Amino acid sequence: MKQTWKKELDEIIRGVSGGFLFGIPLVYTMEVWHIGSQIDSSLMLLILFITYLLVFSLNSIEGFRRKKRKGWTDAFLESNEALAIGCCCATFTLLLLQKITLITPLEEVLGKIVFEAVPFAIGTALSRILLDGKPKKSSNESGNPQGNEQSINVNETLADVSASFMGAMIVAFSIAPTDEVRVLAVSASPPWLILITMASLLISYMIVFAAGFTNQAKRKKQRGLFQTPEAETVISYLIALFTSGLMLLFFQQLNFNMTWFLWLQYTIILGLPAAIGGAAGRIAI
Repeated sequence: MKQTWKKELDEIIRGVSGGFLFGIPLVYTMEVWHIGSQIDSSLMLLILFITYLLVFSLNSIEGFRRKKRKGWTDAFLESNEALAIGCCCATFTLLLLQKITLITPLEEVLGKIVFEAVPFAIGTALSRILLDGKPKKSSNESGNPQGNEQSINVNETLADVSASFMGAMIVAFSIAPTDEVRVLAVSASPPWLILITMASLLISYMIVFAAGFTNQAKRKKQRGLFQTPEAETVISYLIALFTSGLMLLFFQQLNFNMTWFLWLQYTIILGLPAAIGGAAGRIAI
């Protein structure tokens, strides 16, 4: 029974991780918040139905679960799960960024969740197809078994740092020049900034070390500089924060006349999608 629950949890974590990889950029879009707050209930149902058809078509090929497919019933059940995971991820992110609160009207809450859930659900369905490849061979396995282990680990560390920086920069570059970071920072009190930081660390850890994507087993065995899963997650998040601040400076959203707390707010707000981009960069190498 314990093994069954662990396997089930692993499958859900994979789906959630895929959802965040694909869904987080749309959450940082004011137009979607605005449209979601005004959407009609009949249109909500139509969007959910279309999303379900897209997810079902993906799951009919190969779902986010590893188990062998037995027919249309499995695709139907996995599609239900993928849509539910997408809605849960969207709700969590909107709550985290305070775009829905306890005083937000119910119809506005549902509208925002429905719109934001679309990429999360599709990302969940796509997670195994695009990200569950065969592990790459390590340097020790492919040509130099007697090589310098310390040098190999340092090279792997540098590769991870570079991948984290590039992945974070690609995501942050597309969000930093917009007004979304400033708008979200207005309501970001110190406790909420701590929650966003913890969520950023947790999500990036899940994507790289818990979701079962490419190269996960090899990554857990690395013991070079900052190469334990916990240390790598923290260092990569610090890189994401540095990259976020750099992009905000580049687009003149931050300047040296602003208070340190505004710098902290803006950087942590942008650090969430940047950390996810950094995690995507690390699983890509």
